[in-house]
Amino acid sequence: MLTISGAILDRIGDPAPYASSLPLRIGSLSLDDPGPGELLVRIEAAGVCHSDLSVVSGVRPRPVPMLLGHEAAGIVEAVGAQTSIAVGTRVVMTFLPRCGSCAACRTGGRAPCVVGSAANGSGVLMGGGSRLREGGASVAHHLGVSAFADHAVVDERSVVVVDDDVPPDVAALMGCAVLTGGGAVLNSAGLAPGESLLVVGLGGVGLAALLAGLALGATRVTAVDLHPAKLEAAMDLGAHEALTPDEAAEAGITADVVVEAVGRAVAFEQAIALTAPGGRTVTVGLPAPDDLATLSPLSLVAEGRSVIGSYLGGSVPRRDIPRFLALWREGRLPVEKLVSRHIAFDEINDAMDELAAGRAVRQIIRF
Repeated sequence: MLTISGAILDRIGDPAPYASSLPLRIGSLSLDDPGPGELLVRIEAAGVCHSDLSVVSGVRPRPVPMLLGHEAAGIVEAVGAQTSIAVGTRVVMTFLPRCGSCAACRTGGRAPCVVGSAANGSGVLMGGGSRLREGGASVAHHLGVSAFADHAVVDERSVVVVDDDVPPDVAALMGCAVLTGGGAVLNSAGLAPGESLLVVGLGGVGLAALLAGLALGATRVTAVDLHPAKLEAAMDLGAHEALTPDEAAEAGITADVVVEAVGRAVAFEQAIALTAPGGRTVTVGLPAPDDLATLSPLSLVAEGRSVIGSYLGGSVPRRDIPRFLALWREGRLPVEKLVSRHIAFDEINDAMDELAAGRAVRQIIRF
């Protein structure tokens, strides 16, 4: 058993600003030793993502108390029985473990693992139960990872081994932003060289989709967002044009592939409107359950367009992370440019405010 320091969410739905309401607190927890098929990982870097904010705000309710965080990388320090990963290995944490045997796992990434999804929803690991306690009471895991801590025990199926030359920041981003945004372009949309790409929503996931489109040979990449700083960031990353939603609509711009990465119904409707005849709209955002969109089925049929839901970018982490790292090594996927700033552990509530205000792409906690 190990005593660790972690960011604990005691309640959901606190009002912003979170720097005042303080929904997250840094506390000491007991972490069990890894069981069969599990690993103890020393966290090196953890990204602060909108999926974390969605739990804090109550858009994505989860059991509490919960140790938050799901996008991270670290070094294996101990292993349980029946594991194949050696101590000292650098691993990327991924937020959807796959059992490898359910019907969903046989879809090649198109559908989320049934077993992994059930564990995530209950706040437990794939092997059942929690490995975290505070004062004798159980603390829930976030998406099988709980990365806002100096150490984590995770199921071996929640990690992907990477080489030592991959910096912690880059490795962490591979686990969520790149798998989700890049995977939406590579897997869900199946972008072909010469097709055009438009991205609605320029957070970490949206900008990762933009970078992936450039790396995969999109003939024209358009970035759409409401925030001028994010439009400027998109241009710096290589977008051919960056526009507000109104500007894109007024210009009559459409694209073969449109990725929606906002998580709001209005953005989903905008993404559909910006999709060219014969094109594909891929939605990766996670709106509130009661945030409903309106669309015309006739326009889909008459113009031969498709709408595709994409969870984790339709990725199989152990298949796709090596693909994205190969592009990174070639200099074609500079994901380190997505990092807005590095923060201290005690700045986590302020980091949620930065995300909520749209001022940050990826904030990284370095341990």
